[in-house]
Amino acid sequence: MKAVDAHTYLAALLAAPRPGSENVLAFYDHRVGHICTDAALLLLPLDDHICHRGDGLFESISYRQGRLFSFDQHLARLKDGAAALGIPPPCPWDTLRRIILDVARASGSDHGDMRVFLSRGPGGFGISPAECPQAGLYVVALRKKFAGQAFYEKGLTAFTSDIPPKQEYLARIKNTNYLPNVFMAMEAARKGMDVAVTFDEDGFMGEAATANVGLVDERGRLLCPELRRILPGTTMLAALELAARRHPGPMTVIEAPIAKEQISTASEMLLFTSSTLCVGVTHFDGKPVGCGEHLGRPGPVARWLKDALLRHLMEQGTPF
Repeated sequence: MKAVDAHTYLAALLAAPRPGSENVLAFYDHRVGHICTDAALLLLPLDDHICHRGDGLFESISYRQGRLFSFDQHLARLKDGAAALGIPPPCPWDTLRRIILDVARASGSDHGDMRVFLSRGPGGFGISPAECPQAGLYVVALRKKFAGQAFYEKGLTAFTSDIPPKQEYLARIKNTNYLPNVFMAMEAARKGMDVAVTFDEDGFMGEAATANVGLVDERGRLLCPELRRILPGTTMLAALELAARRHPGPMTVIEAPIAKEQISTASEMLLFTSSTLCVGVTHFDGKPVGCGEHLGRPGPVARWLKDALLRHLMEQGTPF
């Protein structure tokens, strides 16, 4: 095969298959400095260290009715991760914020998902950050179909993952090295269940592949794992805040190690994500979760939190 000129190569590149392109609404690449809506041009430099080393960060931000959910919390987490990895963005943080809003507006849709990637940047195929003179910034607006009521009424099934939790020094950084999470998704598909949940070497609960997990214990308290070894999701943090000031009847909220055995006595098991908010887990390791009329079914806290989170996030959401 012989080399071709740039015109021939570009024509072939733009004609190449792009699975999933129908879900790309708009995107921005800081190297180019423009927003584009043609998914055929959504291209990543192969020598960007985010690609071949997983050396980068990302955030997933849901938006509905023209409002970005927990926008400033997502940016704060991205900023903390950038400081931990030593990746200064290629523009001021207030400019980055404005770019995200501009891409959301350019999406032409009032609901979807934003993906923000801050990378080490292009510059070589080694491991040293010194290869990369400037960080990369990529922002993508994606089409998103949100779950209907039937999804919440059915709930989810979960099981003990064979994949260990991430090391503490990585767990709280939302980096793009998601291979353990991929293995968990593969586990779930192989077992015909929805969610894999990690447990550490002492048998304490961690998190799911792309979600946080919590319990409502037999005393009606809302429990979440210690935040030191999980990624504290913005939705879970909002749920803990709402539960603590629920009216009438605020819930006791506890951050502490959760032993696997506690699931068998819990009245509810909850899953928190940005897009589905709060969903009840009905079965764990093949056994029904809950008690009484809610055994093996989503419980009242799951239903209340889903609605309360949606109201809260809409009220607090950042308009674009």
